[in-house]
Amino acid sequence: DNLEKGHKGAVLGGKLIVGDLRDMDFVRSVFKNNNIESVIHFAAYIEVGESVADPLKYYNNNVVATLNLLTGMKEAGVDKIVFSSTAATYGEPENIPIQEEDKTFPTNPYGETKLAVEKALKWADRAYGIKHIILRYFNASGAHESGKIGEDHNPESHLVPLVIQVALGKRESIKIFGNDYNTPDGTCVRDYIHVSDLAQAHVLALKKLRNKGESDIYNLGNGKGFSVKEVIDVVRKITGHPIEAVDSPRRPGDPAVLVASSEKIKRELGWVPKMNDLEKIVETAWNWHKNNINGYNDK
Repeated sequence: DNLEKGHKGAVLGGKLIVGDLRDMDFVRSVFKNNNIESVIHFAAYIEVGESVADPLKYYNNNVVATLNLLTGMKEAGVDKIVFSSTAATYGEPENIPIQEEDKTFPTNPYGETKLAVEKALKWADRAYGIKHIILRYFNASGAHESGKIGEDHNPESHLVPLVIQVALGKRESIKIFGNDYNTPDGTCVRDYIHVSDLAQAHVLALKKLRNKGESDIYNLGNGKGFSVKEVIDVVRKITGHPIEAVDSPRRPGDPAVLVASSEKIKRELGWVPKMNDLEKIVETAWNWHKNNINGYNDK
């Protein structure tokens, strides 16, 4: 991790090597000095609005850095990778819930960069035998049930922690970007998945690759959609705080509805989400944030 967005305090029980994947010498040194047989690749910029404003920043970090990582893997003979992709690869979906074989038409550079990496992985498999599992996340949310690991972004861009910041008095209100979408209450609808369920899916994906499984793509969501207004209402209920919401213009690149079908990973890998209730997800987030008002406080 280059710790641009990450935190030393979030690394529990593992070895942290600080560096940047855009530095090819660093990448080579990591593979040379460590006994690595598989890779789980999370590193990326993820803010849709920022990607529209500064697309080259996203291509440089999300695509170029990943090509460096794949080059390092090829040179070191490492042939298994689990890749964090996104529902943003689908763009404005034709069908709900979204299935893995549905068309991919990203509506923003963030989604485009993730799709570009997916395509690079396909060709790296064919040319070099690097097997991959692509996990297309829907909205990762919540915190570890222990309360020791949670979300701490600067600036914050994820809905649940943003609303919680209002409850904690760290911001005056929450902006609702668009109230005229073709949804029941006019606000965007998203599929929220707890981070612990997300983590378990990565373990199962890696097991498949270690058992000589073929490359594949899986959605990761709960299959239920909640609107922005519904999420705000749930945070009000869990925290017991009034939360002021302010209607704002739409953000460019935001699809109206993104809800996953995760039947494929359930069927093939036996994945079962345990935190599939939005109130439980928000409760874990609230537990983290109220006890860590300044996050990891390490910047």
